[in-house]
Amino acid sequence: MSSGPALRAARLSPADVLRVGAEGLRSRRTRVVLSALGIAIGIATMVAVIGLSTSSRADIMDRLDRLGTNLLTAEAGEDAMGGNAKLPKNAVSMVERIGPVQHATAVGAVDARVRRSDAVPEEMAAGITVQAARPDLLDALNARMNQGSWLNRASERLPTVVLGSVAADRLGITAPGAKILLNDRWCVVTGILDPIELVPNLDRTALVGYPSAERYLDFDGHPTMLFERSTDASVEAVQGVLARTVNPGDEGSVKVSRPSDALAAKAATDKGMTSLMLGLGAVALLVGGVGVANTMVISVLERRQEIGLRRALGATRGSIRLQFLTESLLLSALGGLAGAALGAAATAVFAHAQGWTAVVPPWSLAGGLGATLVIGVIAGLYPAVRASRLHPTVALSAT
Repeated sequence: MSSGPALRAARLSPADVLRVGAEGLRSRRTRVVLSALGIAIGIATMVAVIGLSTSSRADIMDRLDRLGTNLLTAEAGEDAMGGNAKLPKNAVSMVERIGPVQHATAVGAVDARVRRSDAVPEEMAAGITVQAARPDLLDALNARMNQGSWLNRASERLPTVVLGSVAADRLGITAPGAKILLNDRWCVVTGILDPIELVPNLDRTALVGYPSAERYLDFDGHPTMLFERSTDASVEAVQGVLARTVNPGDEGSVKVSRPSDALAAKAATDKGMTSLMLGLGAVALLVGGVGVANTMVISVLERRQEIGLRRALGATRGSIRLQFLTESLLLSALGGLAGAALGAAATAVFAHAQGWTAVVPPWSLAGGLGATLVIGVIAGLYPAVRASRLHPTVALSAT
């Protein structure tokens, strides 16, 4: 008696596995959407945080490139006796002798109150400082006029003033030609500056020429802050000699700083906040993974008869495990794709509102989707194993 062909367990093709897994999700749409939402929130948070942080840092780096990182400032500190030091009157000319220096200029504090009109009491000044400035200040700071004209060799000797952007807002001046009071001296506003990002304290300042300040406002001629630009390659070297060049013999009374360091520090702070927000996104992703696992466990309990029938028709334990693992992966991938799209959209909207160029690193999208697949495998592994271990007879008799 000849034996018939050997029986082999039925196996599903990859296409059949996907179709069976997708059918399992379609039959429970509400639960699938709610479970995928947890994954989507986690991935959206992570993608958006990375995208916004990258966009912010790109904007800061662009501003640094535009403003330059070669600006140094030197200002008067305290002298050896603990009093307020003064920079020498010839500090600018001394700094200009340093070989790599391209620009050197200064401003000096003037003791004057700024009022919009004589109807305003002196004790209600606008909270604006007055500084004496040189005509070459704009070139040294890469600053620009918003309206009107800057100080020149003629206007710096007259009772004229250029206002910083904040100072103009506080005084309610929107165009050149207006008059304001510096102490009891009427001065004509000849221009309004754009915001100066590297030296924002000048935005709240009324700037007058050195000769005018000395003639009308009793300015003593001593600069309080000096600005210097040199070649990029020599910034560190110039920084090392700037204090003793400005004030030989008392360099301890001179404070040297690099304004661009503040922007660089802001970028570093943003990076630290990004790590914190990524941690929160990971927690949200973990909660989403727990939701997927819960959904798959409930699915196994509800579909025991289906599992028993498939086992009775010849499906192997491996096929059952693969089916439920596929459902878990599809569920996680659905949430991951939705989350990546939401995160990218949130980045684009917020970056546009801030005036940044939206930057979403491709690795963040790929990493987010990869994380969802890992979550899907982990969340679906136990339910899949549990489903495969159901005995056909017990599963078919379940009610």
